[in-house]
Amino acid sequence: MRKANIHHVAARAGVSTKTVSRVVNNEPFVRDSTRERVLRAVKALNYRPNPSARRLAGQRSFLIGLLYDNPDKFDNPDSSYIVNIQQGVLRACEQHGYDLVIHPCDYRDSTLLASIEALLDHSRLDGLILSPPLSDLDELITALVDGGRQRRAVPVARISPGSKRSFADAVFTDDRGTCAEMTLHLANLGHERIAFIQGHPDHKALVKRYEGYRDGLRAAGLPFHADLVKLGDNSFQSGEACARRLLLGDSPPGAIFACNDEMAAGVIAVAHRLGLHLPDELSVAGFDDAAHAKAIYPALTTVRQPVQAMAECVTGMLIDRMHGRPPVNARQEIPSTLIVRESTGPAPRRTDASPVAVRRATTATDR
Repeated sequence: MRKANIHHVAARAGVSTKTVSRVVNNEPFVRDSTRERVLRAVKALNYRPNPSARRLAGQRSFLIGLLYDNPDKFDNPDSSYIVNIQQGVLRACEQHGYDLVIHPCDYRDSTLLASIEALLDHSRLDGLILSPPLSDLDELITALVDGGRQRRAVPVARISPGSKRSFADAVFTDDRGTCAEMTLHLANLGHERIAFIQGHPDHKALVKRYEGYRDGLRAAGLPFHADLVKLGDNSFQSGEACARRLLLGDSPPGAIFACNDEMAAGVIAVAHRLGLHLPDELSVAGFDDAAHAKAIYPALTTVRQPVQAMAECVTGMLIDRMHGRPPVNARQEIPSTLIVRESTGPAPRRTDASPVAVRRATTATDR
């Protein structure tokens, strides 16, 4: 069977080849009824535009770049987060006829802007999507959006920025509100000493999570204790280190809320080594609902962040912007969901000594 071309689609839909091109390229100024007729013809004929001809005709590359911090770096170790972003972006790209270029970066690198400009020159990308912490680099985003004498401006969209400034489209979730909700959940279980493990401060959305923890304590009428807050770097290892400092202290918490699932998994690992029974003697909560959250024991109570939906939404916003259709709402919020699993439970009955201290004393007596 002969492969369908643009002329076959135009004849079947009863329109010009120029109209077919506009529909296929997702351009404006096409009636909805005409667009639907062309799309039906495209589907019926299984028409696939020639990528090279399409780029020449549209003076576009039909390429979108996804920039993310290299997951091999110590403070962003969870590659599943990046995979979920990629899947959401790819879904939107497929719907709109775009291809995706993924590009890991080191957001601390002094040559970051130069390397991105080189990528733009080489690949002729039509737009860029920035994930955290790149989405928080205001100077970088301003330079890309404004362009300059040596380089064209490029449309930029952001995933989960800590700032809601209006110079670039963005999709985010309410990190602060959901962390307040998680803290209240632990308080409602009877926990009074609720510890929090912070993430790397360069990730501004993670700072919002700490603010939410403080909000939740206030809403529950619980005092804030600085000794119950430890600074991690988003990694499993930092979760372990913070858990040891919290659980081996003089007055350990009954619940630990880590601001991502990697660090929460580190807390659970330390709790197991100390012989603590979860959730009877310690409750642990995380954030992200990463792939391992259901696989560890006990399964982790966490916040499900709609990463794929956010990525798909922001890609659609970017494509609309590139085609001269600014989104009605340039800053869209998609709600997260509290996921309660087996790692949290009612606060243990209060005693004069912590479970770790009791276990230490018992072990010493046995010897």
